[in-house]
Amino acid sequence: MSALERTEKREFVASLAAVFAETSIVVVTQNKGLTVAEVTELRRRVRAAGANYKVAKNRLANLALEGSQFEGIKPLLKGPTALAWSEDPVAAAKVVVDFAKTNDKLAILGGSLGSQTLDASGVKALADLPSLDTLRAQLVGLISTPATRIAGVLQAPAGQLARVFGAYSKKEEAA
Repeated sequence: MSALERTEKREFVASLAAVFAETSIVVVTQNKGLTVAEVTELRRRVRAAGANYKVAKNRLANLALEGSQFEGIKPLLKGPTALAWSEDPVAAAKVVVDFAKTNDKLAILGGSLGSQTLDASGVKALADLPSLDTLRAQLVGLISTPATRIAGVLQAPAGQLARVFGAYSKKEEAA
């Protein structure tokens, strides 16, 4: 092994360790014969969701996992594996699970949400949750809805009073 290969491997391990320090979820998948076009489509979908997908040598990934909160996924790193990760705890799981539903050549082995190790069904359950952006939008909707209802309720009696006063004034004018 040349010094250049060793340097490249060290840099790869260091960059993957930095990813593990910053991310909130890692999903481990196994490629069971995906074509280049299918992998390209998967990578495009993953990027569009704000996540990352990388094929990693298991030995190097194990080195990068040392001391990280994701050490629980080490037993999953056997055979042709790839890692998907994102800062949004749902994005990586959602895009990989959605792709696996339409392509049986991608198997989900499991993952880790922080220090909590997940099996394949745990990753699928996580993928069913709404994304962080969706949750934020729902929360804003919940917060703003009562305000609009309160404004409507407060305006309704005032409008009714105005109509009653208007009716009385028309009645007095007619008399």
